[in-house]
Amino acid sequence: MREQCVTSTDTLEGKRVLVVEDEYFVADDLRRGLVGAGVVIVGPVADIDQALKAAEREDVDAALLDINLGGEMSFPVADRLSARRIPFVLTTGYDDWTIPERFRHARRLGKPFSVRIALDCLRQTLTSRQPENA
Repeated sequence: MREQCVTSTDTLEGKRVLVVEDEYFVADDLRRGLVGAGVVIVGPVADIDQALKAAEREDVDAALLDINLGGEMSFPVADRLSARRIPFVLTTGYDDWTIPERFRHARRLGKPFSVRIALDCLRQTLTSRQPENA
């Protein structure tokens, strides 16, 4: 079951968020919406190699991670983020069964989603602790 994110009054001002998204218009909408909320954007990055490097090296507070990047599943990126204890939100048009067991408790946004919902979900992700394996 997809977790619904609800509106929160907690701020995103100054938080560094990695955006991993290969659809240009989605990435651009997210970038504009997040910047408008005071977020410092890392990316957007659109392929697995760039995403892996960013997940390993960048100083980020959270990430929005598209599950499918140009036909490649981004679960190795989620593994790197998890290893660094960086919370993330999976964005996907896929059914829940496609998500590996180790990420079943991660927050997910079903595509299409609004920037407002993404902001709410990020706020919630940053203010609550995710399970150890996600």
